[in-house]
Amino acid sequence: MQHKIVFLDAKSLGNNNLGQYLSEFGEYTEYEITSPNETLQRCNDATIIITNKVILDSNILESLKDSLKLICITATGTNNVDLQTAQKLGIEVKNVVGYSTKSVAQHTLMMALALSAKIPYYDDYCKSKKYAQNPLFTNLDEKLELINGKNWGIIGLGTIGLEVARLANAFGAYISYYSTSGNNNNPDFQQKDLDTLLKESSIISIHAPLNEKTKNLLNKDNLDLIHEGAILINVGRGGIINENDLAETLKVKKFYAGLDVFESEPPKEDNPLFSKEIANQLLLTPHNAWGYENSKKKLIKGILDNIKEFLRLD
Repeated sequence: MQHKIVFLDAKSLGNNNLGQYLSEFGEYTEYEITSPNETLQRCNDATIIITNKVILDSNILESLKDSLKLICITATGTNNVDLQTAQKLGIEVKNVVGYSTKSVAQHTLMMALALSAKIPYYDDYCKSKKYAQNPLFTNLDEKLELINGKNWGIIGLGTIGLEVARLANAFGAYISYYSTSGNNNNPDFQQKDLDTLLKESSIISIHAPLNEKTKNLLNKDNLDLIHEGAILINVGRGGIINENDLAETLKVKKFYAGLDVFESEPPKEDNPLFSKEIANQLLLTPHNAWGYENSKKKLIKGILDNIKEFLRLD
């Protein structure tokens, strides 16, 4: 049987070689980006849909129920698909887990190292030609800090959080954690309540999902507990930190933040985190911590394995 396979947002994977593998299973079409008003037409008669963030709600699934058999999500999260409707209609939904652990952990460490060394400030200092105008060979206006000996607090000690703990430990950090679910009791590290972790940690990294317990977990009521000079990193999900509250707190308290995820992605141009007033306290990346090349290869293999398993191919 020849299948119609559609990839709705192929640009989210960057350069990929899915086409050369999937074409042998039938008609394969990929679109760089798909807007909501284009989804239904592009999926018409499709047997298999591949998507990262394109929404497949109940209305779309009902319209495609006669042909659609499989939805492959090129990520771990499945919140863009109405899973209840898919199950009711007999449409299988497969995601890929565990592919990005190493890359997200490395990205976390990169942010911690960069902000410990005040890279945003010193990079601008050099590129703005202030260094060229300095009579001295060096500049130490902003304090350079070692990770060694620092308290590193992890919010969400899952697979990625544990890998970050391993890396941070190798740099000589002391690890503690806060369990967002309340169910994680890891005997290898000290567990703290959230307020205590925020007060006592010089580096704080977030590796939690976004849910009812974690939405706006960090806000105006507790961000002020973070001490001057500390580093806050979010590579979990946007929405865990209230961005307006973070921007306002950074203006009155000099700590640092590295963010790879945002409440709205891409963020709006008027996002308060883009304020020049706090630019040197921030390191921002466009939700790409998951996408290091080795992780992308694992993800693509996972997508292919999911399709082959569905088609019962070796």
